Amino acid sequence: MTGARMLARLEQLAQRHEEVGLLLAQPEVAGDGQRFAELSREYARLQPVADTLLAYRRNGDELDAARGLLGDPDMREMAREEVARLEAESLALEQALQLALLPPDPRDHANVFLEVRAGTGGDEAALFAGDLMRMYLRYAERRGWRVELLSESPGEHGGYKEAVARIEGQSVYARLKFESGTHRVQRVPATESQGRIHTSAATVAILPEQDEVAQVQLDPADLKIDTFRASGAGGQHVNKTDSAIRITHLPSGTVVECQDERSQHKNRARALALLAARLTDAERGRQEQAQADSRRLQVGSGDRSQRIRTYNFPQGRLTDHRINLTLYALDEILAGDLDPVIDALGREHQADELKALGEGG
Repeated sequence: MTGARMLARLEQLAQRHEEVGLLLAQPEVAGDGQRFAELSREYARLQPVADTLLAYRRNGDELDAARGLLGDPDMREMAREEVARLEAESLALEQALQLALLPPDPRDHANVFLEVRAGTGGDEAALFAGDLMRMYLRYAERRGWRVELLSESPGEHGGYKEAVARIEGQSVYARLKFESGTHRVQRVPATESQGRIHTSAATVAILPEQDEVAQVQLDPADLKIDTFRASGAGGQHVNKTDSAIRITHLPSGTVVECQDERSQHKNRARALALLAARLTDAERGRQEQAQADSRRLQVGSGDRSQRIRTYNFPQGRLTDHRINLTLYALDEILAGDLDPVIDALGREHQADELKALGEGG
């Protein structure tokens, strides 16, 4: 049942929606591009709350009227059907209102740094890391996101020992945030003459790009910055100068590289942004470690060594171990059709959040 406290909170959000609408109509706000964009995002986020609350109120009025007709012998049968329909609608609206109350993740609209690293398994792990990177790049292409490959360390027989990309677009972090963790592959390598299945692994990290205001403060004295000649496939755009950048954060030993741009200045800016994202993610991980056991999906904020997913090639099967999801559509998923997996993780996360909201209330 929708409680009084919950309705009061929803009323506040609906009032804020109205206030933001009035602010957006003011000339001084329209002339301030950044403020207008921020308020427009807030207005869009609150719109479903206001619409659903209005529908819930209207449903309540109609339900009261229908119940009032149950005492009329001539109208009783029709009223019963109407009450049943409106009660079912009321339950659906209550659930929608509960979801509207879930606190938004402020990072959901952030661009991300995607890091894929080969784990145990030698050449096969590097090949699998390459498969994962291609899967995410194809998914990004399907969603119209922009991708920059910032650095790569190719495997000896293909794939990657390590690759880092920046992905920019709408709701990138919201869609990819549950991908962090260890991904395991089971398949017969091309070099395996006996047909035996080998198991290897790769790790994925999804790091939200930090706003300039929110990111950790980097002390220049803590940074060792080296330039070097970028290694690439060659061709007319091969670097003739030392434009690639390597930054070492001395206190933590964290090292980042960027060799995508031909401009040393751009590579330096990208590397600093990546370093800030890694350090912020590490700090957030330390803060959230105490909660990690009860948050099955937030592997990225806890222990990345935990296996989150298995890709079984002989059976064409993908299994996400956090939510016991099994899909026999491995080829499609590796081709970039990740939505069935991501949507299932999102639904489970919402269920966890609703449960926590109920326990907290």
